[in-house]
Amino acid sequence: MSNSLNGRSAATLFLHAQTGLHPGTGTALGVVDLPVQRERHTQWPTIAASALKGILRDVCREKAKADFPNGETLSPRRWANERHQKLVAAFGPGIPEESSEHAGAVALTDARILAFPVRSLRGVFAWVTCPAAVQRLNRDLALTGLQPLDDIPAVLDNEIACTSSSPLLVSRNPDKVVLEEFDFNRIQATCDQLAEWMAHHAVADAGTQSRLRWHLAVLSDNDFSYFVRHATEIVARIALDYERKTVKEGALFYEEFLPAETIFYTLILASESRKPDVKLSAAEILEFVRRCVEAAGVIQIGGDETTGKGLCTVRWLQNEEA
Repeated sequence: MSNSLNGRSAATLFLHAQTGLHPGTGTALGVVDLPVQRERHTQWPTIAASALKGILRDVCREKAKADFPNGETLSPRRWANERHQKLVAAFGPGIPEESSEHAGAVALTDARILAFPVRSLRGVFAWVTCPAAVQRLNRDLALTGLQPLDDIPAVLDNEIACTSSSPLLVSRNPDKVVLEEFDFNRIQATCDQLAEWMAHHAVADAGTQSRLRWHLAVLSDNDFSYFVRHATEIVARIALDYERKTVKEGALFYEEFLPAETIFYTLILASESRKPDVKLSAAEILEFVRRCVEAAGVIQIGGDETTGKGLCTVRWLQNEEA
């Protein structure tokens, strides 16, 4: 099973956005009324662990409804949330009055961004990452007992490392890649190994895996920071007056979305059950969550669920030998 940290088991969960993603942070004082969550020190997009834990609880709750017993007076959803032994042991009591009895056995980290889609002059779009993002991934992989990624290209500002024979290269100048309105100079080092690893572990479907192998690019930390801060989608939202079909006064606002194809990851840590009457090891708790998440395949994260936003495929990665 997965690596143990002070008696805990750990795994990595990759999140690949299929539609625009709004992990909201509430209102703001800037031009964008509803921005996405960002790390304070890097301004890179993130997804709060508290939100992810609630989402995973809901995913497990839907799976746990299959164990609903005959003759139970509660609804299947409420029964699963409050009385399913493994779910309550993993995520904590489902009844507010019982919240002080024990903590859940599952802990999550904030989701970190790994790759961000950026419009390209050639090849439609590129997934960009940077040495700092990959180094953080390596540090987190070490916590789960997995080997770090080697050969991270050293890239300076205005430089780019891409895969061999990358379709992102400008045909008339094979040493240039144009992303948005900026051109980057290709360096000799490639990111073939990194692209292959990410294609194999971070995305689910074969088509995306094939595309990621060729469309990944590594930028400098500074250039990557620019794109994740300024290449998001800003959407104007309005509310109409029902009778006049005009915009209601004060009902125009702007909402920020991370584009489809954005890739995040989070660490899932499990300890042994803290519920007094349920004896489950850390590995058993983690296995329960894994089965529920993989059975779901797609989860919804963030706001605007009813307009199709926030749909993400998931990939689970853990060290089976540790």
